[in-house]
This record gives sequence, C-alpha cells and structure tokens, in this order.
Amino acid sequence: MRYFIIAGEASGDIHAAGLMNRIKAHDGSARFVFLGGDRMTEAAGHPPVVHIRDMAFMGFSEVIRNFNKVMENLTSAKHALRLAHPHCLILVDYPSFNLKIAKEARRLGIRTFYYISPKVWAWKEWRVPAIKRLVEKMYVIFPFEVDFYGQRHDWSVEYVGNPSVSEIDERLASLPPRDEFAREHHLPSRQWIALLPGSRVGEIRNNLRVMLEAAHAFPQYRPVIASAPDIAPDLYDAIAPGVERIADRSIELLAMSCGALVTSGTATLEAALTGTPQVACYRANGSRISYELMKRLLKVDYVTLPNLIVGRRVIPEMLLHECSPEAVADQLGKIIGEGPGRRAMLEGYAEMRRKLGDKNAPEQAAADIVARLQQ
Repeated sequence: MRYFIIAGEASGDIHAAGLMNRIKAHDGSARFVFLGGDRMTEAAGHPPVVHIRDMAFMGFSEVIRNFNKVMENLTSAKHALRLAHPHCLILVDYPSFNLKIAKEARRLGIRTFYYISPKVWAWKEWRVPAIKRLVEKMYVIFPFEVDFYGQRHDWSVEYVGNPSVSEIDERLASLPPRDEFAREHHLPSRQWIALLPGSRVGEIRNNLRVMLEAAHAFPQYRPVIASAPDIAPDLYDAIAPGVERIADRSIELLAMSCGALVTSGTATLEAALTGTPQVACYRANGSRISYELMKRLLKVDYVTLPNLIVGRRVIPEMLLHECSPEAVADQLGKIIGEGPGRRAMLEGYAEMRRKLGDKNAPEQAAADIVARLQQ
C-alpha cells in the first residue's frame, strides 16, 4: 500500500522514521511519499518531496518572514498528494501545515491518521473540532492526552506509548566508553555540560548565548554543544566561537554529561530519559510582556514535558525574561553536583518513566493503521 507521511521538524523526523520501519514490517508492499528529513529518507530509501530544513520555521514572525517558502511547501505537498493518491495520509505533529493537507486529503477521499498529537492541550485548543472532523484516528504519546481528548472533547484517542522511551533506551544500551567517545569527537577529558539550544535558527540565536554564559560560571566543567544537523556551522561559530560541538549524537552527549541546559521541547524529555539533570531554557525575546501574555494563552501549568507528564515541577523552567545567564546558572548549580536538588530531580525522572509505561509506540500505531487499511 501507499503511505503519505508528513513531519516538519527534527523530532518528528525521528519518530516518523520509526513508524515507517514498523509499517514495512506489517506491510511488505509499503511505499512511501513523504515530507521529512534524513531519518525518513533512510527508512523510505529515497528523498522527500520537501526536506525539513526547508520547513522548520518557529513562531509567527519567522513564518511571516518565510511566507513564500511556506506557501511553496504547501503547494508541493498538495500536488504530491494528488499525484500519489495514497491509501492514507499520516500526520506527525506540525499542525498549522498538516491540517491544511488533511483538508486536501478529505477532499480527495484519502483516509487520515494522526501520529503524535499537536499540543492543543497547551494552546490553540480551538483546533480540536477540525482535527476530529478530518482525522480517522489519533495516536497520542502522552498519557494525559487521553483524558484531555476524552473528557474535554468527547473523542476517544489511543495512547500507544512514547516513542522516545524505546529510541533512547536502544541508544543507551549501545553507549561507547566515555574516553572513546571523547577521542572520536575531539572533546576534552574533563566533565561536560551539554548545551541543547534547539534545532531551529531562531531557537539557537535566542538561547545559546544565555546557555554559554551560564555554563561559564562553572569553569571546572566544559560546555559542549549538541548541534542540529541542518544548521550551518557559521551560526554556532558566530555565537560560541571555539566551543566544541557534535552533531546527531545528543543522546550520547547527554548520557555522558553531568548536567544539561536544554531548550524547552522534546529535548527536555530526552534529557530526562537519559537521567541527565537539566535546566530548561526558553529565552525567545526575553520580554516580561511576552511572559505575561504567554501565561494567559497557555492552558497548562508547565511547558516542559517532564513536568507535564508527572504533573508537578520536576525540572526548572526558565522562560523569557526569567531566562538570564545568572538565573540559569543559579538553577544549574543546584543540580550539577551531588545534593538534594539532583536527587529530587532523578526521583522525578523515575516517576515520569513509570507514567509513560513500556508500550512500543511505533509498533502499536503501525499495526493498527495497517490493519485498518487492510480491512
């Protein structure tokens, strides 16, 4: 059967690739047309219609600046969908773009599934009626999403587990020795603080400088940047000249670091699953006015995934004007060494893992999608 899959950012590319591999296990004739990145390219065996490097625009202003490119991507996706006329469309998060393609799929009579819900429980809840109308089945990856959709919107969705759990556990099981990893990537032998400033240009510009200044408050440790594979090296060189960085090995770097500064997003979950103490940093424009506006728009008490999953503050969230080098360094100092702050965070991580469970998300979603199409 033919599958059309859309992921618009780095984490979606990883999760979608895992789903594609499991679909192939259940459907030996599976063929894919997709918008995504290198992981999906490897799973499909051919390049995407549009690569995520040309899709990952964050925030209203960045979308406006790249409006022509966004419209070009939409046109390309709709044309490819009509040309392929697949047995189904599978959407991976990325709602603003994906829901427009879902409308086209409905017009063409193509069945649509959603793997990894948009964060409508945090904001833009008004999208839910459209999602219900356009999507045959939603597969969610956080337990609290079942209650959100069921209790607030009378829609039965399926929790299939969280794909990051098995993905990261597989990586942790094959970790190389630390000294070998350091030699391979030309890293210093002393302990590291991992800096994960995001996968988009805007995130890196806003957060990396703050992270670096905070890390320099601890000269006994060496900051190391987990760079995004689709970001030009010039950007990192301009902000953090001379600072070591490695690409596409963030899980290994996290697991071998004594602490991490992480831009809010999927990376906070990854750091928690590796057991790395962290401070979540989201500088954006650093405005107090933006902070007050954000507090009114958000429908949740927290913005980071570990805190949302556990339902309490497990990791510190340094947002907008609160995300200063001094404030971040203060929080980092509480968790970077042995002490009650570090122990409390690791206990929170263990509680988070218990709540996520041990379901295999790509396997469960793939099996259900293929079974529905075969019926």
